[in-house]
Amino acid sequence: MSFTGIPVAALDFYEDLEADNTKAFWTAHKWIYDEQVKAPLEALATALEPEFGTPKMFRPYRDVRFAKDKTPYKTHQGVHFAESARYLHISAAGLFVAAGYWDTSPAEVDRLRRAVAEDVSGPALERAIASVRKAKFELGGHQLTRVPPGFPKDHPRAELLRYKSLTAHREVGCPAWLATKRAQAEITKALRAVTPLVTWLETHVGRG
Repeated sequence: MSFTGIPVAALDFYEDLEADNTKAFWTAHKWIYDEQVKAPLEALATALEPEFGTPKMFRPYRDVRFAKDKTPYKTHQGVHFAESARYLHISAAGLFVAAGYWDTSPAEVDRLRRAVAEDVSGPALERAIASVRKAKFELGGHQLTRVPPGFPKDHPRAELLRYKSLTAHREVGCPAWLATKRAQAEITKALRAVTPLVTWLETHVGRG
């Protein structure tokens, strides 16, 4: 199946699921999920794979074993490209795109903080952030409430030192092109726009 856009029915499906997140609703409407959500996103993921790497489609079922919220189904469908640290999902609100390091090990957090603090890599990160913000992305990630021990509280990049993980995201919403073939080009453009941040993370933090 070639990608021809994300149908409006996909967004409508999640709007209805938010209102009735039950097994009965899911069973009765799963064919809509399969045809209007899963199939188009699989086609999109395949189309993006040559540039962004092997995609992973997340399961639509929530793990409720240790959650207070026992609703059984996710209200979005996500696709993760681990090799390029890119992510996107579809929900009732439309398209969401993101990139960066969300889950970080203690060693990765340590390298992140050292790179933020250093005189060369730190300003390089500020330039990367300026670039992705110009592309209408917002900075995100897990943050401490204060600068971590071992770094001066008045460090010029004190706010960035508080991050334990670092991402950029944009709520694209549901523009008219989302339901057309043009969506592939627009999504590709958005995922490329976060390259400066991803490159900085790969260069100065890395995985493992």
